[in-house]
Amino acid sequence: MKAVERIFWSIALPGFGQLLNKQYVKGLTFIFLEFLVNTLANFNEVIMLSFLGETQQALESTNYGWLMFYPCLYFFAMWDAFKEAGGGKAPYSFLPFAFCAYFVTVGLMVAPKAIFWGITFGPVFFPMICVIPGLIVGFLIRKIILTFGKEDALV
Repeated sequence: MKAVERIFWSIALPGFGQLLNKQYVKGLTFIFLEFLVNTLANFNEVIMLSFLGETQQALESTNYGWLMFYPCLYFFAMWDAFKEAGGGKAPYSFLPFAFCAYFVTVGLMVAPKAIFWGITFGPVFFPMICVIPGLIVGFLIRKIILTFGKEDALV
């Protein structure tokens, strides 16, 4: 239960889970990096514009060069807090987190061109949707490795 709590605090702000795990230097480093990337990517304004339905303006306000760092920072901070709180002991349990980071990063890159049924979901909602295939692929690859692979198959 403690590990799940750390994930939820890390969703709120990367670094909070580490602070709860009493890893103060690591937690403050994640918080600093989150503020740095968030500010340089103009992410808070992009989030606000997205929630207000100003998708085109959100797309134009996004600094993609900086925002592309965010998914890996975000999901790694979640994984680290979870693992350090006693979660993630099963083999390859990091895979869903890693694949979410990959899929959300790709989702961010293609967000300006991702139009479905005439709707552009933009740089916030489309990457969030990409969490779902990230989780599916991460859990699927983990299952395949555990079913057919050897423990040291990826080494």
